[in-house]
Amino acid sequence: MTTLLVGNLSPKTTASDLQTIFSAFGEISSLRMARDEAGHARGFALVDLEHRAAAIAVQALKGVELRGRTIDVVVDRPLSDGGRQVGRGGSSKHRKPPIGQR
Repeated sequence: MTTLLVGNLSPKTTASDLQTIFSAFGEISSLRMARDEAGHARGFALVDLEHRAAAIAVQALKGVELRGRTIDVVVDRPLSDGGRQVGRGGSSKHRKPPIGQR
Protein backbone atom coordinates (compact mmCIF):
# COMPACT_ATOMS: atom_id res chain seq x y z
CA MET A 1 0.00 0.00 0.00
CA THR A 2 1.18 3.52 -0.80
CA THR A 3 -0.07 6.71 0.83
CA LEU A 4 -0.49 9.71 -1.42
CA LEU A 5 -0.44 13.26 -0.10
CA VAL A 6 -2.95 15.34 -2.04
CA GLY A 7 -2.32 19.04 -1.54
CA ASN A 8 -3.57 22.46 -2.58
CA LEU A 9 -7.17 21.39 -2.07
CA SER A 10 -9.93 23.97 -2.14
CA PRO A 11 -11.95 24.28 1.08
CA LYS A 12 -14.90 23.23 -1.09
CA THR A 13 -13.31 19.86 -1.98
CA THR A 14 -15.19 16.90 -0.51
CA ALA A 15 -14.18 13.33 0.26
CA SER A 16 -16.63 12.32 -2.46
CA ASP A 17 -14.69 14.45 -4.99
CA LEU A 18 -11.47 12.66 -4.10
CA GLN A 19 -13.17 9.25 -4.03
CA THR A 20 -14.38 9.82 -7.59
CA ILE A 21 -10.96 10.88 -8.87
CA PHE A 22 -8.80 8.26 -7.14
CA SER A 23 -11.14 5.29 -7.53
CA ALA A 24 -10.44 5.50 -11.27
CA PHE A 25 -6.93 4.18 -10.48
CA GLY A 26 -7.90 1.33 -8.17
CA GLU A 27 -9.47 0.47 -4.86
CA ILE A 28 -8.97 3.10 -2.18
CA SER A 29 -8.17 1.46 1.15
CA SER A 30 -8.29 4.75 3.08
CA LEU A 31 -9.07 8.41 2.42
CA ARG A 32 -8.48 10.99 5.16
CA MET A 33 -9.12 14.70 4.71
CA ALA A 34 -7.16 16.88 7.13
CA ARG A 35 -9.23 19.20 9.30
CA ASP A 36 -8.36 21.60 12.09
CA GLU A 37 -9.88 21.53 15.58
CA ALA A 38 -12.88 23.55 14.36
CA GLY A 39 -13.55 21.10 11.53
CA HIS A 40 -12.32 23.37 8.74
CA ALA A 41 -10.44 21.82 5.83
CA ARG A 42 -6.66 22.22 6.04
CA GLY A 43 -6.12 21.89 2.30
CA PHE A 44 -4.73 18.38 2.04
CA ALA A 45 -5.75 14.73 2.22
CA LEU A 46 -4.10 11.32 2.46
CA VAL A 47 -5.21 8.57 0.07
CA ASP A 48 -4.06 4.94 0.31
CA LEU A 49 -3.85 2.98 -2.94
CA GLU A 50 -2.05 -0.17 -4.10
CA HIS A 51 1.56 0.66 -5.11
CA ARG A 52 1.13 0.44 -8.89
CA ALA A 53 -2.17 2.36 -8.84
CA ALA A 54 -0.58 5.09 -6.70
CA ALA A 55 2.35 5.49 -9.11
CA ILE A 56 -0.04 5.81 -12.04
CA ALA A 57 -2.22 8.31 -10.15
CA VAL A 58 0.76 10.54 -9.29
CA GLN A 59 1.70 10.80 -12.98
CA ALA A 60 -1.86 11.08 -14.33
CA LEU A 61 -2.98 13.78 -11.91
CA LYS A 62 -0.13 16.25 -12.53
CA GLY A 63 -1.71 19.60 -13.40
CA VAL A 64 -5.28 18.45 -12.76
CA GLU A 65 -7.66 21.14 -11.55
CA LEU A 66 -10.26 20.38 -8.88
CA ARG A 67 -12.74 22.99 -7.68
CA GLY A 68 -10.65 25.84 -9.09
CA ARG A 69 -7.23 24.71 -7.84
CA THR A 70 -4.44 22.69 -9.40
CA ILE A 71 -3.94 19.79 -7.00
CA ASP A 72 -0.57 18.40 -5.96
CA VAL A 73 -0.27 14.62 -5.69
CA VAL A 74 2.91 13.09 -4.26
CA VAL A 75 3.91 9.97 -2.38
CA ASP A 76 3.76 10.68 1.37
CA ARG A 77 7.07 9.92 3.07
CA PRO A 78 7.05 8.71 6.68
CA LEU A 79 9.54 10.38 8.99
CA SER A 80 12.29 8.27 10.52
CA ASP A 81 10.68 8.59 13.98
CA GLY A 82 7.48 6.90 12.76
CA GLY A 83 5.54 10.15 12.29
CA ARG A 84 4.47 11.59 8.98
CA GLN A 85 5.83 14.58 7.11
CA VAL A 86 2.58 16.41 6.45
CA GLY A 87 1.87 20.05 5.83
CA ARG A 88 4.25 22.94 5.57
CA GLY A 89 4.57 23.94 9.18
CA GLY A 90 6.93 23.16 11.92
CA SER A 91 7.93 24.81 15.08
CA SER A 92 8.49 28.53 14.62
CA LYS A 93 11.35 28.46 17.11
CA HIS A 94 13.42 26.57 14.52
CA ARG A 95 12.70 28.91 11.62
CA LYS A 96 15.22 31.48 10.51
CA PRO A 97 14.07 35.07 10.84
CA PRO A 98 13.33 36.90 7.58
CA ILE A 99 16.31 38.43 5.79
CA GLY A 100 16.94 41.89 7.20
CA GLN A 101 15.99 40.77 10.71
CA ARG A 102 19.00 38.47 11.19
